Amino acid sequence: MTTVRRLWLAFYVMVACFGCGRPWNPRITEVPSPALVGASAEPRLSTFGDRTILSWIERKPSTEADADVASLKFSERTTTGWTAPAVAATGDDWFLNWADVPSVVRISSTLLAAHWLESNGPDPEGYDVRVSFSHDDGKTWSAPTSPHHDGTPTEHGFASLYPVHDGGLGMVWLDGRAGETMSIRSATFSSDGTQTSEAVVHDRVCECCPTAAVVTGDGVIAAFRNLGDNQVRDIHVARLAGDKWSTPSAVHNDDWRIDACPVNGPALSADGQNVAAAWFNAKVDQGHVFAAFSKDGGRSFSEAIRIDDASALGRVDVALLSDGSAAVAWIEFVEGRSQFRIRRVSANGAQTPSTVVSALASGRASGYPRLARAGRELIFAWTELQNGKTTVRTASWMMER
Repeated sequence: MTTVRRLWLAFYVMVACFGCGRPWNPRITEVPSPALVGASAEPRLSTFGDRTILSWIERKPSTEADADVASLKFSERTTTGWTAPAVAATGDDWFLNWADVPSVVRISSTLLAAHWLESNGPDPEGYDVRVSFSHDDGKTWSAPTSPHHDGTPTEHGFASLYPVHDGGLGMVWLDGRAGETMSIRSATFSSDGTQTSEAVVHDRVCECCPTAAVVTGDGVIAAFRNLGDNQVRDIHVARLAGDKWSTPSAVHNDDWRIDACPVNGPALSADGQNVAAAWFNAKVDQGHVFAAFSKDGGRSFSEAIRIDDASALGRVDVALLSDGSAAVAWIEFVEGRSQFRIRRVSANGAQTPSTVVSALASGRASGYPRLARAGRELIFAWTELQNGKTTVRTASWMMER
């Protein structure tokens, strides 16, 4: 490399990092995953304070007798690695899908909650959300229940779980009971598993994009892909004020018109009044990832900041950092290859160069790669495809102080 090119590279990095605060020099190290090699997929990460839970789906080795048996497993992050995997639920009638992913989350220091999806009839698109609770760190689980009680053999899924102020569970999900239109609904449960509410968040949303929900300094906000007039499918948020949801508003007016569901939902991260949102659109057939920031608990957001380098498949995640900037994750698609990438972005638009976490298989088998922050550690999870079999992989980076 010539001296001139070195100077230009140094200048580029300086400009890209200006305003980003702490140094950003990711040294990502793969961490031995607790998931079963060749039979695991659909990872999800959740944090509670400095504690992180990884959950995933495992399928038993295929035999004629048990090929359809699946288990929702989880492990908690420690200073020495992941704990031994534990089972939250097992079933032979589950709805399994690369985008509609079950979860295990810590609601408090003494309560875990898990959700998964069960088929509810002959229609392959008909399934229910099922929820269970554990008060002993996952050793035993309560009998499962559902947050919805309409009894229709329609879609109920794409759930996002969050803690509520009294130590119980809150959740939002997509609900197809109306038939022609999809809605997003919410429910809360007390810490003993008793359901305490059910409400409509919005009555017309995109039918198969994942949701997001986080707790801010002013309460809960939920993000989803709206379905507006003329098939406009932009990302909207609604805030829970008391026991009522606010009228949804757009994070950014992308005006993306698409006569089909893109199966690409938003991501949220919150720290007090600060909120970061990430999302995908593909206007004029060009896929790109964007982020925006809010300083008022999601009432308003900054202008959209483009995140990807060339083109993207989306499937985003986001984690606020301690200085108010955010780490954003997405799938970059360039020269026929898919990569799990991250970069740091500040509210003023300053960005670092992107970092490749891992190569990914093209297509749906790679699912949604995941990102979470617990203290100084960034944690990553993704699905690797080899020889037709999937394995959940994990990695970590301890950020500089």
